[in-house]
Amino acid sequence: MEERLFWIGIAIGAYAYATRWGIKNGKLDKRGATSAWHATFCSMAGFSIGLVAMMSMETRERFPPALGILSQREVLCGLLLGTLGGAWGAFSAWRAGKSTKERSKFHDEDLEWADTFFSALVLASLMMYFVVQAFKIPSGSMKDTLLIGDHLFVNKFVYGTRIPMTGTRIVPLRNVKTKDVVVFRFPTENKQEQHCGSIQYNKDFIKRVVGLPGDVIRVRGETVYRNGEKVGPEPYVRILPGVFREKDPRPLAADEYQKLWESRKLDDYVMGNYIRDDFGPVKVPEGSYFMMGDNRDESCDSRFWGPVPNRYLKGQAWFVYWPPSRMGTIR
Repeated sequence: MEERLFWIGIAIGAYAYATRWGIKNGKLDKRGATSAWHATFCSMAGFSIGLVAMMSMETRERFPPALGILSQREVLCGLLLGTLGGAWGAFSAWRAGKSTKERSKFHDEDLEWADTFFSALVLASLMMYFVVQAFKIPSGSMKDTLLIGDHLFVNKFVYGTRIPMTGTRIVPLRNVKTKDVVVFRFPTENKQEQHCGSIQYNKDFIKRVVGLPGDVIRVRGETVYRNGEKVGPEPYVRILPGVFREKDPRPLAADEYQKLWESRKLDDYVMGNYIRDDFGPVKVPEGSYFMMGDNRDESCDSRFWGPVPNRYLKGQAWFVYWPPSRMGTIR
């Protein structure tokens, strides 16, 4: 979301700059120019409101990308509100803009709002990118630690500030630890890659760190082993009663298993519950992490789609702020 807010802010800032230039050079003096320019502002405002509304309502069920970082749903809603806003802006400015004084009032008000929106959106996007970001729990994979619909804040600087357009982090407060609850972008650049029944590209996930770089992870039934030792205690883990535990009927050679897992192709070869209940052992690559949901029997996690490289981490889940009955820090 932060990238989209940033570019919306930049577009509005460009409008403010163009407005100042047009006023200075007399390009916006006529009634038609005023009507068209006010329509442009109202169209941009409507489009931005549509995008922000869709982004705030967004769930894990993302629509196919239409314009890079925008989904089709976001674009269509933005275009609809933008068209309505532009039509209203053109009509209102044409009807009221008979005199130079009235036309000047439209430009002054539009410029004031544009400056306000530019500052607010750019500041908000920078805060979300570098400091803290709101996140909504979209699935039950972290029950009972986090429930569907919980709203929380993500600490984005605890593992280091990420330099834009790179995977480099600077000034980390501490390293990632096992048992941390982490928000990350799904680790793929393939827009068509499917896991657990759907396309996962560009989705945000929230899981708990189970394995660090170099750790050997193995799952047998309800038990997770790290470096040959049983992981515990894990009071946050939810195990469904009465679940039949299965074993993989087609065991692979260790090196082939590791290769398939790292390339996120293991779930194409070993189907369903075999991975859930009879997984590994695998070694977590350097610079990557093994993630699992607390709701172990209903979580699509690193067992199915491989390790999470550091560059995909967004931050540590920090504090539930809504609903009030669940407000508190996340452990």
